[in-house]
Amino acid sequence: MQHVPSTDLQYLSGFANEFASEALPGALPVGQNSPQRVPHGLYAEQLSGTAFTMPRHEQRRTWLYRIRPSALHPRFERLAQQPLAAGAGAVNPNRLRWSPQPLPGVPTDFIDGWLPMAATAAGDAASGVSIYLYAANRSMQRAFFDADGELLVVPQQGRLRIVTELGVLLVEPQEIAVLPRGMKFRVELPDGQARGYLAENHGSPLRIPDLGPIGSNGLANPRDFLTPVAHFEDRTTPTALVQKFLGQYWGCELGHSPLDVVAWHGNNVPYKYDLRRFNTLGTVSYDHPDPSIFTVLTSPGSVPGQANIDFVIFPPRWMVAENTFRPPWFHRNLMNEFMGLITGAYDAKAEGFLPGGASLHPCMSAHGPDAESCSKAIEAQLAPHKLDGTMAFMFETSQVLRPSTQALESAQLQADYDQCWASLATTFTPPRS
Repeated sequence: MQHVPSTDLQYLSGFANEFASEALPGALPVGQNSPQRVPHGLYAEQLSGTAFTMPRHEQRRTWLYRIRPSALHPRFERLAQQPLAAGAGAVNPNRLRWSPQPLPGVPTDFIDGWLPMAATAAGDAASGVSIYLYAANRSMQRAFFDADGELLVVPQQGRLRIVTELGVLLVEPQEIAVLPRGMKFRVELPDGQARGYLAENHGSPLRIPDLGPIGSNGLANPRDFLTPVAHFEDRTTPTALVQKFLGQYWGCELGHSPLDVVAWHGNNVPYKYDLRRFNTLGTVSYDHPDPSIFTVLTSPGSVPGQANIDFVIFPPRWMVAENTFRPPWFHRNLMNEFMGLITGAYDAKAEGFLPGGASLHPCMSAHGPDAESCSKAIEAQLAPHKLDGTMAFMFETSQVLRPSTQALESAQLQADYDQCWASLATTFTPPRS
């Protein structure tokens, strides 16, 4: 028997709260987490996303009530087909930009389609981030979990049907999905092929940022984060289970589907968010505001205010600032910025930065609008206008992102990226004595 409810979602109204779902009435125990006999003959199992002794408001854990416990598996063996190594290439302080990666020409599922782009450290570090592009043209026939980190999935082309232990998420471009560390899942491709971006977060779990002086409303509203309803597969057909452990793939074969959770409660859950619901804030007087006001999710770092990773978007928005250079200004930044483009054009780049492409600006590398965008912004008539039909994003981290060997040797690496600033004219006009 296979239980397949609809892919309805429930609101994830706050990450510190408890959420619950059951696919069979009465499957959730009442009053305790692990009774002697769980309803319906299920097994109780806890999935922890943080240490047991974290402050309560920081803890992430979910109780799963499943047909078979996860402990029921044979020995994991290292797979013959391994992911491309995410190790760092040669140290490189330069600004880098890549054209979109092509879709695969041979059958490739979601986990075989990862291309490492940059990382702050090895996967066994207690903090940091690894960044990948993904491209696939075949639905997964196996299940997978990532022991190295939490996954932030940013589709750029093609929908993903992500079947997790806790239920189903259908995610399309301009939406994102977050999958907790260790959560088992399978990715299916409703459109036959898909491409996008991945951030593997090795540090503190992502959460919505505090608003400070902004107040109680704005940016990503908690009620717009959705988590799935319970969904289970009661199948006794052989199923491959793959895990990513310190950058390597290890697998075993189960005699059943591992996606057999009938009921659950907790806050260590997969969720999705529609970027088009972001409540964008900006200046209504003068100057271009810091990009921090576009933060959707953050993973705090060890230094207050310096994130392990911020996920920042640049969505459609009105530009109304007076007497202002409206694109992002020229800057050198303590943070390291990996940018991607989901759709449309980015307002600081006239050409070369394409949907599906990416750029990397390391710590203290000077960057900003290209020469054409700069010239247009200086000469523009400053009437209110709307940037529309666009969605760019940034993975920003306080730790240095080292480009991978594959990224540095990629045919999509643009050798002439620096040339977009080469024609910036000197317009200095000193007063004549």
